[in-house]
Amino acid sequence: MTKDELIVAARLEKARRNFWYYSKLTAPDFYRDDRAFLHEICDGMQDFYASDDEFLVINAPPRHGKSRTGTQFVQWVLGRYPTDKVITGSYNETLSTTFSKGVRNKIQEKAADGRLVYHDIFPNTRVRYGDAAANLWGLEGTGTNSYLATSPSGTVTGFGGDLILIDDIIKSEYEARNENIKDAHWRWFTDTMMSRREGKRKVIIVMTRWATDDLAGRLIEDCKRRGKTCRVLTYKAWDGEKMLCDDILSKPQYDGILNSDTSTDIVRANYDQEPVDIVGRLYTAIKEYEALPEDKQSTEAYFDTADQGEDYLCGLIYDVKDANAYTRYVMYTQAAMENTEDEAARVITELGVNICRIESNNGGRGWGRNVARIAREKYGNTITQFQFILQTKNKQSRILTNSTGVMNRVYFPQGWTHIFPEYARDMLRYQRIGANAHDDAPDATTGVYEYLPRKRAQQDQTAESAGAIPW
Repeated sequence: MTKDELIVAARLEKARRNFWYYSKLTAPDFYRDDRAFLHEICDGMQDFYASDDEFLVINAPPRHGKSRTGTQFVQWVLGRYPTDKVITGSYNETLSTTFSKGVRNKIQEKAADGRLVYHDIFPNTRVRYGDAAANLWGLEGTGTNSYLATSPSGTVTGFGGDLILIDDIIKSEYEARNENIKDAHWRWFTDTMMSRREGKRKVIIVMTRWATDDLAGRLIEDCKRRGKTCRVLTYKAWDGEKMLCDDILSKPQYDGILNSDTSTDIVRANYDQEPVDIVGRLYTAIKEYEALPEDKQSTEAYFDTADQGEDYLCGLIYDVKDANAYTRYVMYTQAAMENTEDEAARVITELGVNICRIESNNGGRGWGRNVARIAREKYGNTITQFQFILQTKNKQSRILTNSTGVMNRVYFPQGWTHIFPEYARDMLRYQRIGANAHDDAPDATTGVYEYLPRKRAQQDQTAESAGAIPW
């Protein structure tokens, strides 16, 4: 073997062993040494695949190679580990087919002009003859299908994967703000895709961060809740000091996009991985406490029953000291009101609530009277004074007007987002402008703030005139 042949052989062997080098060898114009973030992504993907971790999330701006690198990685995995099976999921069937063809065409690429191609690197990896389906095919010698491309509207019946790679599942602001679509994505991921993991059980999500509760956000939070590791690689186009890659997107080009007709929150989400609901979030900082205060002045509660079938009953029980509320318990449920009366009565009694305020609108009075009766008769409660509040002010105006007070005066226990996950979700998702799927959590929390001691005398007078039940 000549010296030149030895050099080529060494390069090919290095590409087999190293994903970054494979990408440089097969697409040298894009995977360049001066693009450090691409090197980091490639190394991160390879290290993840060799680790015991199950989840990896990669967030990067448009045109910076995140989907391209996903395609490259699938190619490399099928060459490096030819018995592994891969499932890729995309926004729709058209994009999933495009992704599949990108992988398949690279494997089948013919040598030309002395250029090194996939077959030179992985000579034993070939698409099985006769597999004509664009989205489902196998490799020679495996005896089974090796690759499936699908989407939320597609199917994965009868197929499992060592690697599941999901690419850019959200494509628009409309979807980023649509709770039903994001819920559907999560159900598809958990019910369908997760059930198809086998072997190495690796999951990679490659996407622009659109919303805190998009697929990437939900996976990250779910892993935290379950004590699982989720690796995250996040890249901003502009980090406040320098561009991620000037020759892909320069600062003048970025500023031009930022100053265009495209809304700022969309630009921040697409290019800087700042979810749209963070930009417009009403509650930007929620205070937490390590321990409940000593020498509390009282323990109080505020309940707001559900207005309609999909609304939540929301109740907070909290200690009051120095005009601050220290939340101890949150009831946040869509269960029928009659099914929550006993639980409310029990916890009100056990936590020693002195004053329990209940909004009397929309059936709240009847619910509250039942809670008061159960607390007295079943749990022997003799200390709680139940007050019924007729709320006549505009709900949204109350929430917006009192938001600063809520952030300054209402405290939650450390880790509250995991202790009260659904309540926390609807507090942190609530937008200052625009439609909100649920306002029950902000509404009830606003009620807590409104009845703190700074204006207790005036509010209690209103409550008594509406009807108070002392026990």
